[in-house]
Amino acid sequence: MEFFRIRRDIPFMRHALVLNAVSFITFAAAVFFLVTRGLHLSVEFTGGTVMEVAYEQPADLNAVRKVVEDLGYLEVPVQNFGSSQDVLLRLPPQAGKTSGEQSAQLMTALKAQNPAVELRRTEFVGPQVGQELVQNGLKALGLVILGIMIYLAMRFEWKYAVSAIIANLHDVVIILGFFAFFQWEFSLAVLAAVLAVLGYSVNESVVIFDRIREAFRRQRKMTSVQVIDHAITSTISRTIITHGSTQMMVVSMLLFGGPTLHYFAMALTIGILFGIYSSVFVAAAIAMWLGVKREDLVKSSRKEGDQDDPNAGAVV
Repeated sequence: MEFFRIRRDIPFMRHALVLNAVSFITFAAAVFFLVTRGLHLSVEFTGGTVMEVAYEQPADLNAVRKVVEDLGYLEVPVQNFGSSQDVLLRLPPQAGKTSGEQSAQLMTALKAQNPAVELRRTEFVGPQVGQELVQNGLKALGLVILGIMIYLAMRFEWKYAVSAIIANLHDVVIILGFFAFFQWEFSLAVLAAVLAVLGYSVNESVVIFDRIREAFRRQRKMTSVQVIDHAITSTISRTIITHGSTQMMVVSMLLFGGPTLHYFAMALTIGILFGIYSSVFVAAAIAMWLGVKREDLVKSSRKEGDQDDPNAGAVV
């Protein structure tokens, strides 16, 4: 299905140097903010107190959040848990206070607002658990990257694997740079969004690479740069349909999903936008600079009589 078809190929690679210079500056800025500011890690990573309270009527999350902020806890996750009457809170550790003292202080403030509130449970998440989550998250990220590289190297060629991984890391680092610059809370949900962006971005790269391979087989007189421009141009309609539909859903979560889904949807929104950009202007351009050519993708497995056939080896 196509919304439109562009008859003349757009010379994307003509502007690759300028656009990749912009990418490098953005990437460097993201790394700078990660190093200087760091990530604002959530309770799952740093340790803290998890509380579950219950109300007789549907809880007013904004009122609960106001009580929590008045006690000095900024950007604490306050969300429904199981039903509209149950509320889950995650409090970061405070210097000079134990977990029990924190939960008692908060319950006193909540009862002053609504005497009917009840404490269902309270748990302390130690920093050791948070350290294990950080290590496991980094392992998961590394395994995803390794798996993507092996898949692309087997399906296409090592030049494509290198270019796609650089483009994907470009997306991930820029997402983390946004979270470091604005000091948004980095939670397990955001980590899941980052891993999802990796898979989403590589899917777009695979589509373009597959079209490049097909163009190499069909368009024998085109240069490598012309083939890349042709492949990107021919996938524009598909890109608009796919990414436009996905982005509408993600933006809906961002605008109407509430605080629980806010940063998860924010990470996906940034990742999808930069994923489209990196697949075209980072992955394809790096593959071009690595010297990708017809022989890398179209192996000499044709018969002697098929050498003059312009459609030899084409995928139907």
